[in-house]
Amino acid sequence: MLSDGCTVGEWKMRILAVDTTTSYSSVALLDDRHLLAEIDVESGLTHSARLLRTVDFLLKNNGLKIQDIDGFAVASGPGSFTGIRIGLSTVKAFAFASKRPVASISTLTALALKLRETPGRLFCPLIDAKKGEVYAALFERKTGDLREVIPPGAYGPDAFLSLLPAHRVIHFIGNGVDLYRDKIFAYLKDNARLSLRSLFVGFEVGLLGYDMLKRGKGLSGEALVPLYYRKSQAEEKK
Repeated sequence: MLSDGCTVGEWKMRILAVDTTTSYSSVALLDDRHLLAEIDVESGLTHSARLLRTVDFLLKNNGLKIQDIDGFAVASGPGSFTGIRIGLSTVKAFAFASKRPVASISTLTALALKLRETPGRLFCPLIDAKKGEVYAALFERKTGDLREVIPPGAYGPDAFLSLLPAHRVIHFIGNGVDLYRDKIFAYLKDNARLSLRSLFVGFEVGLLGYDMLKRGKGLSGEALVPLYYRKSQAEEKK
C-alpha cells in the first residue's frame, strides 16, 4: 500500500519494525529504507511491559499515528518463545486495526544483515536456544543479497560448527557467540571473526520488511506464524 500523495510507480512506505525475539528489544520507524528513529532496550525479555509504550512514544515523537504506517515488519523468530508471541500478537493487532500488510522476518537473517558493511562474504548468526542448542544459519553475500548456505534451524553447537567451511573466513554475530566462543575457534581457528556490532536489529528487520513489502510479499496479520524451529516446552510435555 502506497503512502498518501505517492504517484503510480513510486514506492514511498512508512514502516514500523518490531523485534522482541531476544532480550535485545528493538522498535524502528523507517521511511522507505531510511531510518527515522529507533528505540533499543536490553529488556531481559520483559517485552510485554514495554512494547506498546515504546511504539506509542516513537510514533508521537515523530508526529505519527498507527494509521499513518503503510506496512509493518516483525521478527518472527527464532528466539524466545514468549518474546516471539508478544511481538507477533502486537503487530497482528496493529495490522488488523489499520488493515496494513506485514512482512515476517527471520531474526537470523536480520542479524546477518547487521554485517552488510563488513569486508567479508560469509556471515553466521548464532542465537542461544538454551538446552545446549543454538539457532543458527550460514549466509553468503552475493551481489548485495544474502543467500542461505546452511539453512536456519536449531542445532547442537558441535553439529552446526562441523558443517561450516573451516577453510574460509566466517564472521559471527549473536548472543550465542560469547557462549560458544571456544568451540568457534576450535573449529575455525584463525578464520573465525567475532563481530562487536550491537545485537539490536529493528532497523534491519525494517530494511528486509521494506524489500518484501515492495515485492508484494506482505501478509495479513492473521497469516503471521512464528518461526520456532523446535517444539516449545509445553509441546514437548504433551
